[in-house]
Amino acid sequence: MNIFILIHSLDLVSCILVIKPVNQLLKTTLLLTSLTLLFLWAGNLIGGTQGMMTAFLFALLANAGAYFFSDQLVLAAYRAQPASEKDAPELYVILRELCERSKLPMPRLYWIPSASPNAFATGRDPEHSVVVVTQGIVELLNREELQGVLAHELSHVKHRDILLSSIAATMAGAISMLANMLRWAFVLGENRRQGNDRRDNALVLLISSIVIPIAAALIQLAVSRSREFDADEAGAGICDSPLYLASALRKIETESKRIPLREADPSSAHLFIMNPLGRGDWHQLFSTHPSTEERIERLERMTGK
Repeated sequence: MNIFILIHSLDLVSCILVIKPVNQLLKTTLLLTSLTLLFLWAGNLIGGTQGMMTAFLFALLANAGAYFFSDQLVLAAYRAQPASEKDAPELYVILRELCERSKLPMPRLYWIPSASPNAFATGRDPEHSVVVVTQGIVELLNREELQGVLAHELSHVKHRDILLSSIAATMAGAISMLANMLRWAFVLGENRRQGNDRRDNALVLLISSIVIPIAAALIQLAVSRSREFDADEAGAGICDSPLYLASALRKIETESKRIPLREADPSSAHLFIMNPLGRGDWHQLFSTHPSTEERIERLERMTGK
């Protein structure tokens, strides 16, 4: 497959994913299809037809794992623990109130033992949803601000963003693994190639190991930034006040810069309500989240409606 065809195909996928009328089923299908194509392409580069068949079987397993177990993989990566009602009575009260308002089943509640304030939701549908909070966010925010944050996460659950974001996180990890495989193939295969064949294969493998992680980033960005604005607005409607979340975002941004989430992985940073890495990316264009200032400004404008 021509490298430029691959780049344009992935660019088209990322553009389609940000179009709001495209439903969640189609978006999920596009994500899983793009993962399969990337695996097939990389398998062909590494081992020809046999490599492609092996990659296809691996892609099927990766797709099934991404759909059914992506939430468990994310929870395990952050060592999240179940929070019982005895451990977090106030959070359970808030969640029940918000679930009744939004007509959602009660999600499972987990927490991460970290002082960095943050939260996210995961799962493949509302019936299998999980809301995760850090210990830091519970200690930092008051009741109204916690309402704003949990309402934001429940809006992701209600609109089934959680499946897309969880699959994107799983895909990013799989694609990073592919890039590492290609780099090793580039290094180990150099000694066995000669002449033009050596130069051509080396160039393709080198470009591939650079393009594949970029492709993963494009896919993540496509399902990340715009949905945060939508979740902010929908969450404000669930808790009846946009100012609850606006106040929470101010506190979270200040404190998370001071205490970043050390366990955070760039491949799953888009899951969180705030960038857990405690720093900005190269440029706002490549950030997993819109700017906090813009989010707060939009929320405050809602009070005038």
